[in-house]
Amino acid sequence: MLPRLTPKQRQRANALIKRLCANYDNGNCLSLDDGEPCICVQSISYSVLCKYFRKAVLPAEPLLEAAILGTRFEKCVSCGAPIIKKGNRKKYCEKCAQRAYKAQQAEYARRKRAESKNRR
Repeated sequence: MLPRLTPKQRQRANALIKRLCANYDNGNCLSLDDGEPCICVQSISYSVLCKYFRKAVLPAEPLLEAAILGTRFEKCVSCGAPIIKKGNRKKYCEKCAQRAYKAQQAEYARRKRAESKNRR
């Protein structure tokens, strides 16, 4: 069963298509083009029909993706940005995950240095 879009979701999806879709060219879909212009089916439909839209364009808007596809989304523990959880362990967005990893590594190194000083 194909996910249905509300009018507001469709409006946001069309803005995404115009801005990010590599197959979109002035209302025409380049992947369906066989020499004659073919209207982009995703831009005129209230269903999610295009696989390229689902895999490449829609992930740019995590909240819209979660609302349309019904996936779970949470907020980043550190900055509050929306993240899509595909498992139980993810709690940071990509940027905050890198910062948290570096902070954990630095803390680990500090503890190791402190332990080596105490042994002497």
